[in-house]
Amino acid sequence: MEGIVTKSTGSWYEIILTDKQKISARLKGILRLDESDTTNPIAVGDKVLIEKVEQDFVIAQVLPRHNYIIRQSPKHEKARQVIASNIDQAILVATVGSPRTSSGFIDRFLLTAEAYHIPTIIVFNKCDNLSKKEEKLLENMIEMYGKIGYKLLQTSATEKKNLDQFQQLLQDKTSLLAGHSGVGKSSLINSIQPKLKLKTQAVSSFSGKGMHTTTFAEMHALDFGGNIIDTPGIREFGISGFKPEEVSHYFIEMLPFLAHCKFHNCLHENEPECAVKQAVIDGKIDEERFGSYLVLLADVQQARKHWE
Repeated sequence: MEGIVTKSTGSWYEIILTDKQKISARLKGILRLDESDTTNPIAVGDKVLIEKVEQDFVIAQVLPRHNYIIRQSPKHEKARQVIASNIDQAILVATVGSPRTSSGFIDRFLLTAEAYHIPTIIVFNKCDNLSKKEEKLLENMIEMYGKIGYKLLQTSATEKKNLDQFQQLLQDKTSLLAGHSGVGKSSLINSIQPKLKLKTQAVSSFSGKGMHTTTFAEMHALDFGGNIIDTPGIREFGISGFKPEEVSHYFIEMLPFLAHCKFHNCLHENEPECAVKQAVIDGKIDEERFGSYLVLLADVQQARKHWE
């Protein structure tokens, strides 16, 4: 029997079979994936083969993944966590108020999504009752990411702003929904699919940060077509598995300039005749994004020292 993993709780997995039957299954003891450095051998979205052993269903095989998105495990320095697999697109929900989503967090997510060939749409939620400072910050972020070419949407679940457009983004696709706790992921889903009744919780007035309401990643079928994978709020998005010379290839605005650097392995730091640095000077690459690139490059260089 073949099915798709819709929820993982660590030891048991919820599966929907091709005949739409829903079952719970455990992992077959001998099953191991090639990515032995991952904390979870099976992720939501995986296509799997199921066997029945006595009274239990077991996952006997994970079929090849079309793609997946991964981050450094927040609990294990030398391990990685697969967030979800076989997705058509990622919806990164961000806010400029409380909690604030930094451009650094956005860039970390975009870097990883680009590396694993996952188109990303940035949804700026809670775009109501913003202060003048927050409005300016939102305007700057929209201008920066818009110029690069990322698709953007402004929404408000409470004010029902652009919810039709949000629904259209999801229709007939399998979408990963990600972002910090408290940015309103569950509220957005509930607004377009009320019967799911996902738990929501206000942002802490003490810390200004969101509190986890989604405990495990879970895939939900949408009445209007498609699936959404709701994920626990991500406080930090640790990038993992990159070589330093690869990082610039996933900052898509840098791609037209890479071949024009003097050195083929240019890291765009202190090298002479660097076309990327010249593009920053010429205003063709945003200075803030280039600064973010340098930070991520340093993180990758440091991470490789730990892994080696």
